[in-house]
Amino acid sequence: MYFADRADAGRQLAARLRHLQGRDVIVLGLPRGGVPVAAEVAEALGAPLDICLVRKLGVPGRPELAMGAIGEGGVRVVNERIVGDAGVAERDLAAAEERERAVMAERARTYRGSRRPVPLEGRTVVVVDDGLATGATALAACRVARAGGAARIVLAVPVAPHGWTDRLGGEADETVAVHAPEGFYAVGQFYREFEQTPDAEVVARLDRSRAARTAVVRRTAVRIPAGGPVLPGDLAVPDGAAGLVLFAHGSGSGRHSPRNRAVAAALNGAGLATLLFDLLTEAEATDRSRVFDTPLLAERLGRAAAWTAGWSGTEGLPRGYFGASTGAAAALWAAAEPGDDVAAVVSRGGRPDLAGERLAGVRAPTLLVVGGSDDLVLDLNRRAGELLRCEHRVEVVPGAGHLFEEPGALEEVAALATGWFAGHFAAAGDGRDQ
Repeated sequence: MYFADRADAGRQLAARLRHLQGRDVIVLGLPRGGVPVAAEVAEALGAPLDICLVRKLGVPGRPELAMGAIGEGGVRVVNERIVGDAGVAERDLAAAEERERAVMAERARTYRGSRRPVPLEGRTVVVVDDGLATGATALAACRVARAGGAARIVLAVPVAPHGWTDRLGGEADETVAVHAPEGFYAVGQFYREFEQTPDAEVVARLDRSRAARTAVVRRTAVRIPAGGPVLPGDLAVPDGAAGLVLFAHGSGSGRHSPRNRAVAAALNGAGLATLLFDLLTEAEATDRSRVFDTPLLAERLGRAAAWTAGWSGTEGLPRGYFGASTGAAAALWAAAEPGDDVAAVVSRGGRPDLAGERLAGVRAPTLLVVGGSDDLVLDLNRRAGELLRCEHRVEVVPGAGHLFEEPGALEEVAALATGWFAGHFAAAGDGRDQ
């Protein structure tokens, strides 16, 4: 098994698609199982999410075997080899198509209601499913996207059989799979949890994506002077932002970290601005002594914070630090600087112990989030909590490991971080108004 569940598969797939960040992208999930995967990809890419309605045409008596597929806009794909081998009569094929078109129309009413599909014309369309077996539905989805005017089509799945791209006949401009094993029998064999996705979850995922994108979020690629190197970053500022969160990545990671980007997307959806930037240059990131140089990382984080104070759109906003792994030590070190007025700090699976004696000097309210199964790091965080003299809390996510890859774990981190920052930013704002 490669994936805990569809959300985990989506996060892994998103890591393979980060080259699409910053482009005019729309993500289309294939209902029902492809939508939870697509939702994670859309969130990581900061892209809108919609559905691409297609239906498999199952062989009579063997519904799991696809003899073809249909899609919106009259798209029809037939696998003549399977039809011939199974001895399917033309009338049976027509009956299956009529039946599935009725189901597709009902699904459209359930998922979209009166809303029209998101326009595809001239855009890069990422078609996502939870896996690919025969390729019939994926082929139909690509044709639907092409008929809608997509300028470029990327077909992305967590898992597909070895040599799977040969089944697509060039319908997709780019294909991405996290795994393509030789021993492939069914998509579900690669998931620990592969329950059928209910309609309610599809609707909820679509509604959540629309709600997150209701507020305009201005995204800007920036370059931050850091007292030597100039560091690249991605700044996202929702209209009426209530605060700004700077991310301190850990262990040589950077602004493309899919986990931190997922948390940042949740913060943006809650009306908080975010800055994800590389604390180290590409050359420095290969030097392990630099990766664990907490004073250096903290200094650069502080310089980035000072830089945002003069940037149009973030000046005057209360600030927070979100640190992961070794980046948490840098965040706490920076927060202990005498002139640093950071309003709140959140650590995800952090190493606050690397901040050492500086912990006692942290004044900002600090939340330490640790996975319940991450025994060593949990112990380090509890010990660090005993050294903090500020308002603080150690929050344990049950069953989660160090990377929070378990179902719902990263979402829990994002919810905890959002609540911590929003509450303390509001308190900081009230204090400034007095």
